[in-house]
Amino acid sequence: MKTWFKISDNSDFTIYNIPFGIFSTPTSKKRVGIAIGESILDLSVAYDLGLFLELNFSKAVFESDFLNDFISLGKLTTNRVRTIIQQELCNENSILKSSKEAFILQNEAEMHLPVKVGDYTDFYSSIEHATNVGMMFRDPENALLPNWKHIPVGYHGRASSIMVSGKNIHRPKGQVLKPNETLPVFEPSARVDFELEMGFIIGKKTEVGDSISTKKAEDYIFGKVLFNDWSARDIQKWEYVPLGPFLAKNFASSISPWVVTLEALEPFRVAGPEQNPKVLQHLEYNGFKNFDINLEVSIAPNNSEETVVSKSNFKYMYWNMSQQLAHHTSNGCNVNVGDMLASGTISGKSKDSYGSMLELSWAGKNPVKLNNGEERKFIEDYDTVIMRGYCKKDEIRVGFGEVKAQILPSK
Repeated sequence: MKTWFKISDNSDFTIYNIPFGIFSTPTSKKRVGIAIGESILDLSVAYDLGLFLELNFSKAVFESDFLNDFISLGKLTTNRVRTIIQQELCNENSILKSSKEAFILQNEAEMHLPVKVGDYTDFYSSIEHATNVGMMFRDPENALLPNWKHIPVGYHGRASSIMVSGKNIHRPKGQVLKPNETLPVFEPSARVDFELEMGFIIGKKTEVGDSISTKKAEDYIFGKVLFNDWSARDIQKWEYVPLGPFLAKNFASSISPWVVTLEALEPFRVAGPEQNPKVLQHLEYNGFKNFDINLEVSIAPNNSEETVVSKSNFKYMYWNMSQQLAHHTSNGCNVNVGDMLASGTISGKSKDSYGSMLELSWAGKNPVKLNNGEERKFIEDYDTVIMRGYCKKDEIRVGFGEVKAQILPSK
């Protein structure tokens, strides 16, 4: 596709992308926009220009604080909005070309949480990550628990503390059991960690008792975001037996502001890892369900340049999104528009592709060197963690922008 709109070659927000988000400016309330190049196309202005006359929906869906109402229109409509905008940005005679009021520079706008998240589920679906953690804390010869290759293991997290990129986070406090001690103390976590993940957003609701098959799962997935599932490893170590993550995880999760649709990711489908033993029937699937998405994590100390500490890829995931959603609903659990499901930490086979400081520093035994000469075992106060992701195939590039947040001292 050739567009008249100026877009740099390395932009995440090309004509092939057209992701949706919520933005505001000093003179406007929150509204729905599309990222294109370094700009945002205000969809409420596009509506006023008559671009969506063939579609039967109210302008109000573009003047909402969240994407939920827009997503609820269904994929037939949301995909058509996306293709109309693509066509207009390629049409030299488009009314958009002379409508400067429709475009706002991204650096002049504030981005907001794209969806109202009702429920959030986090999975544990990278075999490399699960193996690394198992080797650290259990028998290295039996790193994976017996159920791991049979179900996409997950837990329900806290939706209320999911925040958009740019919102800084205070170091959490909690109970920690010090080495060689028998009683815990309550103090700020000394082992704050990032987890490189991707989240996907539910685009279609179900009723209690309904199940979604792997064949139909993608009909219920609107799009994807970058996801940093912040963790406090010392709190986690003390609390997670027998019921799993709690305060070590629910203090904050950060997501990127632009939701990239599954349709934009279509060219980047790849085969997933071989699953052995054979999965049960409700987890069987056909076709390519993994996606080739390049991912990286950087740490920027206060007033210092950033250092790339991890380069990974979403294609490594053992359990794919369709399997995760099918399993999640296999017992009749219902889902709603805006619900968020996260992949779990995404680690590759090489040490530089591990998706957490827990792995990169091997539980603090091997500090990670930064460009400014400092070292990190975990994330320190005033460090900023930045995650980026993009797909590229021939001339087609589709990116997610970034998710970033700084760790501030405990309150």
